[in-house]
Amino acid sequence: MLKVGLTGSISVGKSHVCDVFRELGCRVLDADQTARDVVKKGTPGLAEIAEAFGKHVISEDGELDRSKMAAIVFADEEKRLLLNSIVHPLVFEAQDRWLSEREAEDPNGIAIVDAALMIESGGYKRFDKLIVVWCEPEIQLQRLKMRDRLSDDEAEKRVRSQMPQDEKKKFADFLIDTSGSFESTRDQCTQVHRTLLELSRT
Repeated sequence: MLKVGLTGSISVGKSHVCDVFRELGCRVLDADQTARDVVKKGTPGLAEIAEAFGKHVISEDGELDRSKMAAIVFADEEKRLLLNSIVHPLVFEAQDRWLSEREAEDPNGIAIVDAALMIESGGYKRFDKLIVVWCEPEIQLQRLKMRDRLSDDEAEKRVRSQMPQDEKKKFADFLIDTSGSFESTRDQCTQVHRTLLELSRT
């Protein structure tokens, strides 16, 4: 099975790209969902976060309070690294399990794992190929402000807390630019998929 990592900064359109790859027949795992699953109510991951950050980051229903957590980690680099050190190993473990299951089902298929911090965490090294999704910085900021209802300052702070897009591009085997229309993005995905199919057969 061809194992492909897919990454990109916040609000660059990774979800849309993943949807297109699903339509094209790839197996796709959303790492954001995996990251949510490993810190769900009652998990060892959530207990570890509560121990590191305090009980106030747990909401009344026993789940992680994501907005409180985001406010803490986007304002403090050290705390962000601490959170990542708890969550990343759990996410890797869950991804590896998923990849093994997909390989057992379809040894000649293409499995894509989507993760925002794949380069920063070093997780990209576990994959055969890496796709980096990107868009023009002003479009990224617009999307982020609209999606999360943030001010200019808040949006810029979140973007600055991540590795610059130009840096991420250097790691890519394939680049997909989502600055244009959905059709343009789909065309790029189709071209990349064609190449991945050839690679999966050799």
